[in-house]
Amino acid sequence: MKTLANIRIWVGALLVIGCFELTFTGAALAEEEMTTKTLIDRQQILDLITRYYYNFGKENPENFSDFYADDAVLILGTRRYEGKTGIVQAYGRGGGAPAGAAPATAPAAGTSPAAPPAPRPKRYSFNVTISNPLIVVRGNTATSQIIFTEYVQEKQGDPTKMTTQGKEYGTFVRVNGQWRYRTRQISGGSEPPADWKE
Repeated sequence: MKTLANIRIWVGALLVIGCFELTFTGAALAEEEMTTKTLIDRQQILDLITRYYYNFGKENPENFSDFYADDAVLILGTRRYEGKTGIVQAYGRGGGAPAGAAPATAPAAGTSPAAPPAPRPKRYSFNVTISNPLIVVRGNTATSQIIFTEYVQEKQGDPTKMTTQGKEYGTFVRVNGQWRYRTRQISGGSEPPADWKE
């Protein structure tokens, strides 16, 4: 009899533990609910980011400003570029500014004025990889965090060198059914920007 009583106590304890486990697991799953739509949105955003990074080093790149919403902001360290014209100015290439485009807006208070881009050296190969994408979709807006790594090969046959690694923090908005960057901020180190919200 004593053995049967012990078995009932253990079974009861396991049932209680199982109920707690189901309760906490259910709550965690509810927070991260995935639907077909959010998965498609996440993939579309990842495709946008990937196409953006493939644009670097191309002979005839797409216009970088086409990846952004009209009122977008690009932050490269302490330099801030606003609107599509400012973004074209940041890259100094990539389709150039549209004919008759107004000059870029003045830098925001506390930031450095935009310096013209330095001439790029002729290289055999320049590639940028992205990794560890964390994309969170909330209806018609989204955020992303990724790690990017730049690789250069100066001449054919030279070893490939990793030249830069950093993080991109992006916010996105749906424009006419297409995802576009609203903000894109590049920073080094492990800490996100002070005003970053996932």
